[in-house]
Amino acid sequence: MRGPSAPSFLLRSLALCGTLALVASCGPAGAEEGDGGVPGAPAGVTAASGSATSVHVMWNTTDRADGYEVYRGTTKVKEVPGSQHMVDVTRLRPSTLYVFSVRARGADGRLGPPGRRVRVKTPAAVADDRSAPTRPSAPRGRAVGSRAVQLSWSASTDDRGVVSYDIHQGGTKIHSVGAGRTATVLTGLRPGTRYAFTVRARDAAGNVSAATRTVRLTTPGTDDGRATAPTGFRATSHRADGAYHLDLSWVPPRVDGEVTEYRIQLDGRPATSLVFGGRAPRDRATYSFYVGRRAGATHRVRIRAMLPDGTWGGLSAERTVTTGP
Repeated sequence: MRGPSAPSFLLRSLALCGTLALVASCGPAGAEEGDGGVPGAPAGVTAASGSATSVHVMWNTTDRADGYEVYRGTTKVKEVPGSQHMVDVTRLRPSTLYVFSVRARGADGRLGPPGRRVRVKTPAAVADDRSAPTRPSAPRGRAVGSRAVQLSWSASTDDRGVVSYDIHQGGTKIHSVGAGRTATVLTGLRPGTRYAFTVRARDAAGNVSAATRTVRLTTPGTDDGRATAPTGFRATSHRADGAYHLDLSWVPPRVDGEVTEYRIQLDGRPATSLVFGGRAPRDRATYSFYVGRRAGATHRVRIRAMLPDGTWGGLSAERTVTTGP
């Protein structure tokens, strides 16, 4: 017996996506977000305190976005071009809980739906604090493929406590992470390009440390994709209601920001894509999808992730699965 036609396969994939509480783009690979040119909701929205009066908001890039609008509650507080997917919101109050969201704007000016609302509380203000944190030490870095680098450093100290670390490329601040982190992955870089990075520590009063020594890295001119590919990829099959399904599991690539979108390749061709709603899994992700009713059918399957900078990461290792006994 032959397997189902392509339309039947896609309909079953879409139905299964709904069952798994996944949202958007469970259709053929390459299907775009939104409707009629309106961008989709930005995924992977995060917010972290930068000081007692500032918050760093970050999100994944969105297809067809010409710009982004950042909201504090219902008030628009920032507007940035489509090439930017992070921003510092300043002039906030200490010890205050804030809610942020992000909307993408299309070239025609229409706004897409908001991404996930995220909550963050600014730390308490520290009176008469004029002492900056110590300089972060032992900065290190390495290229992770041709479009990303991994940076790490040793923690700073401060008499009132470090709140965040700012990462600079040359003289420009490009990212921030919370005080509990001493490593990050920067994506969206160009192959075969030399970069210079430094790290500074910041306390609740906004005092900033001296910069680390400069970490100089050159991204390779080619990329085999392994550094940004999902790892620990497994594939098995099961039978339910007379049909066969492939059960996949994998460890998401370690990048800075959330990985919410994946594309599955079946027998050398794009088969379906999926977007995790809510908070995406960071340790191990799982997904099942329909492949037909014929026992003894052998399939080759791989998976890749959409990185936070809007580019596709490398393909996972290929697994071969045969349906039925």
